[in-house]
Amino acid sequence: MREFLDATLSFPAVLFAAALVVVIAFWLLVLVGAADHHSFDADLDTDVAGIGGVPVTVSVSVMIVVGWFTALTGSVLVHRSGVTGTARAALAFGVLAGALLIAWAVVRLLVHHFRRFFPDQPPPSRQDFLGRVCTIRTGSVGTDFGQAEVTAADGSSAIVQVRQLPPADTEFTAGSSALLYAYDDTGEFFWVAPYDKALDPGPAPAAPAPRRRPAPGRSA
Repeated sequence: MREFLDATLSFPAVLFAAALVVVIAFWLLVLVGAADHHSFDADLDTDVAGIGGVPVTVSVSVMIVVGWFTALTGSVLVHRSGVTGTARAALAFGVLAGALLIAWAVVRLLVHHFRRFFPDQPPPSRQDFLGRVCTIRTGSVGTDFGQAEVTAADGSSAIVQVRQLPPADTEFTAGSSALLYAYDDTGEFFWVAPYDKALDPGPAPAAPAPRRRPAPGRSA
């Protein structure tokens, strides 16, 4: 037990031990609902290190756990070697480098096998709103002013800028429906056209089944 504590509190295992405490605290917050395991996905780009494709918190947590175990094992071996001074410091730095390398390799291998459980989802785009019906939220819509509320496929709603090409045959008012048919990348707004649900023809009616003619020599 004494050897374990000495190795844990010595360099470089103590660095991973401190990080491990932070990881444990974070996942406890996730369990009680005070944090989200996707909290840092937008802040760190793990694709550069080859460990992207899974939540950042998962890959980093596994890396710290593997690094701590490797560094602890290496520190125990360094203590048992009996070397001191510069040689011991060099071995400690070697253990640190080896722990980081092994942790990265293990996480990369695991990510490669388990990435299929975390499929990539394309980020939401304004192009997703094209062809959708919106509700005008301003008193009017012109060539330089107008806002509308549109609902995405996932049920979330957003307020977007809308414009109407001149001449304005239809005067939009607050609460009226309109169709988003084009997007202007420069002005960052949608072009709208009138849309009336009452005029929607809906699906075409099914054709009536042909009547069977009676066979010759038989009365109808």
